[in-house]
Amino acid sequence: MPVSESQTTLARWMSIVDANSAGNVHGGTVLKIADEAAGLAAVKHSRRRVVTAGVDRVNFLYPIHIGELVTFSASVNAVWRTSMEVGVRVEAEDPLTGEARHTNTAYFTMVALDATGNPTTVPPLLASSPDEERRRREAELRRSNRLDERAQILDHRDR
Repeated sequence: MPVSESQTTLARWMSIVDANSAGNVHGGTVLKIADEAAGLAAVKHSRRRVVTAGVDRVNFLYPIHIGELVTFSASVNAVWRTSMEVGVRVEAEDPLTGEARHTNTAYFTMVALDATGNPTTVPPLLASSPDEERRRREAELRRSNRLDERAQILDHRDR
């Protein structure tokens, strides 16, 4: 399935209920909506229910303020047997000026489930542009790093 089939965009206007006492949007609010966007992209790719297995490399580059329009753009970067990495790019826009900035990036690992709630295979991903191929390679590197780290932790526990 091509990457374009999984692309998802959510937009939300940030209000006072989303903010902390400094007037910035809570990181947890941003992560919740990013997780929803990632889940939708994974469902569109797999055509299955999905669960979040992990979040990797959440980068908070700039604060998001009350009154800004925030866009969450998600697409599947890589597919393995039952899991997928979904990248989410977050942009905040001042609706009065149109000025927009990239505020966050996050990578979610989503697992597809069958009707009984067990992990199930996912269709392969077709990367059709140099940018999509780059994102696939970078997802493979992040996965390899996660697996290496897990092995190191388990090895350390056995000592």
